[in-house]
Amino acid sequence: MAAGNLTRAAIRAQPDWLRQVPRDLRLPDGRVLYTGCGTSFHAAQTGGEAVQALEAVLAPPSADLLVLVSHEGTTPSTLEAARAFGGPRWLVTGAPQSPLAELCDEVIQATPEVERSWCHTASYTCAVAALAALRGEDVEWLADAVEAALELADPVSGHERWLVAGAGRDWPTAQEAALKLREGAFVAAEAHHTEQLLHGHLAAVDEHVRCFLLEGEGRAAERAHDAASALRELGCDVTLVPSVHPVADVVRFQLLTVDLAQARGVDPDRIRRDDARWARARAVYR
Repeated sequence: MAAGNLTRAAIRAQPDWLRQVPRDLRLPDGRVLYTGCGTSFHAAQTGGEAVQALEAVLAPPSADLLVLVSHEGTTPSTLEAARAFGGPRWLVTGAPQSPLAELCDEVIQATPEVERSWCHTASYTCAVAALAALRGEDVEWLADAVEAALELADPVSGHERWLVAGAGRDWPTAQEAALKLREGAFVAAEAHHTEQLLHGHLAAVDEHVRCFLLEGEGRAAERAHDAASALRELGCDVTLVPSVHPVADVVRFQLLTVDLAQARGVDPDRIRRDDARWARARAVYR
């Protein structure tokens, strides 16, 4: 299969996969904490109170329920977090049978199959939708919203540095967008909280950085506009992105990743592990 085809196929499959996300289960009352690693941690943050899996190992949290997000159910740190937690555990995953699933009281299969690209896209959006459904939110409209987002594409440029900022509900999206650009197109992409960007980080930003500001609502939108104005003063190419929901908002960055990877002649599917140097680096840890 040609370079990037697995990632592109997963991006295009999202509306169909989202229509299959389970919607009948609800979270119990009490304090719910969410955890995961990488893309799964970004998804976990959309659920509510979240902690990175390693932090949940270092200091096992006190909560009534731990919801773990792991697409394949084999992530070592997430497994450690599950074992360290003393209460009930639920899993949101693409693999209903896995080492992590064996530790959990409920397993929510968010995708109809395990995503084949390692640059995860559909597994992220479906996990976010599944978490929203667990909280009782209406997720039926998200497939149509993603279909509409798939018609939008940002132009590719030659920038080596990229910046995505957001606050509130948009903060996980900013982190996931930067991760896609890094692992899929191998560019230096930075995720910034909107307010933190305005407190010192601007010193390392100039006209060579391509910038996206997730707009948000209310006070978050006001600060996003402030940040966009500041970045334009520095000569940056800035896009202010209207945001409606984490599932739909991330799609333009998924598309940008595969388009940028194609323009650069790199393959996002294997997130650089088909290169011997990066394969050796990945082999030194679990």
